[in-house]
Amino acid sequence: MTDIDIGINAAAREEIAEGLKRLLADSYTLYLQTHNFHWNVTGPQFRELHLMFEEHYTELATAVDEIAERIRTLDVAAPGTYKAFAALSSIEEVEGVPSAAEMVDRLTQGHEQVVKTSRAVLKLAQDAEDESTAALVSDRMRIHEKTAWMLRATRK
Repeated sequence: MTDIDIGINAAAREEIAEGLKRLLADSYTLYLQTHNFHWNVTGPQFRELHLMFEEHYTELATAVDEIAERIRTLDVAAPGTYKAFAALSSIEEVEGVPSAAEMVDRLTQGHEQVVKTSRAVLKLAQDAEDESTAALVSDRMRIHEKTAWMLRATRK
């Protein structure tokens, strides 16, 4: 087996991977929350929100895979358990079934939190000249900013 040699030293790869683990945990927690809300939403906006939440969790399913694979590319093990995600995530789980309006508010906050987590990881990647991670995280930020805007727009 050969050692990894991609132009990023081991300490920087580890630091970036730790940030990506937090991003993965936030993204997976948001995925699970969005899927839960898709299943349980009710009310006058049922169809609109049910379909919107499905679009969101489908996109997040792809995202968590990309983030985990980037962690592995950096030669670090990716977390993959609920326990690990709960310890790493900045997004709180929801108890019970909130109203549709509360679901939208919670998901908006979740997407905004992912943007904040992404900003911290982006800085680490930029400092290490890790353009691959920077591109991935920048794309994630753009998607979550747009999704939060769309969710906010349903509440106007």
